Amino acid sequence: MLWSLFITFFKIGLISFGGGYAMIPIIQLEVSNHQWLGEKAFTDAVALAGMAPGPIATNTATLIGYKTAGVPGAVISTLGIVLPSLLLMILITAFFYKIHGNKWVKSSFYGLRPIVTGLIIYAAIHFGFAGTEWGTINWKVFVSLLITGGVVLAVMKFKMHPMAAIVLSGLIGIVVYH
Repeated sequence: MLWSLFITFFKIGLISFGGGYAMIPIIQLEVSNHQWLGEKAFTDAVALAGMAPGPIATNTATLIGYKTAGVPGAVISTLGIVLPSLLLMILITAFFYKIHGNKWVKSSFYGLRPIVTGLIIYAAIHFGFAGTEWGTINWKVFVSLLITGGVVLAVMKFKMHPMAAIVLSGLIGIVVYH
């Protein structure tokens, strides 16, 4: 079990780009394929990982490892997801100053942007409306969409600080959903 956790999270850490939220769909697929957690337990783990300080992918890996194999599983999963980035950063840093101006390198980074954006949007939709049948618009979904649109408008157009938007959204959620 520990070896499987390490290898799985090592692969995820090795091939994933775009930060933790872009990694969530890949983690979900692997967790589902290995049948480590059910859908609800996975969603709860991601929600808890998002509330904890630190990177969401690392926190999610730690929680999944803990739920499947206790403290050793948490340690192994965390090492698995973090080690590839650490090793790659050491190698890339050694060569980056030589290649950072190369047009192929610049082009590949521009090519990765839409993929990362798409994965983040998928994660937002999937977890933002967890437990809701796709295509069903009820009052809760409608209010969530209004809050989302309001936050995007407030942050982009009116330059509201993201922390203020988070606090305000939480307060609106308490008032509306309580």
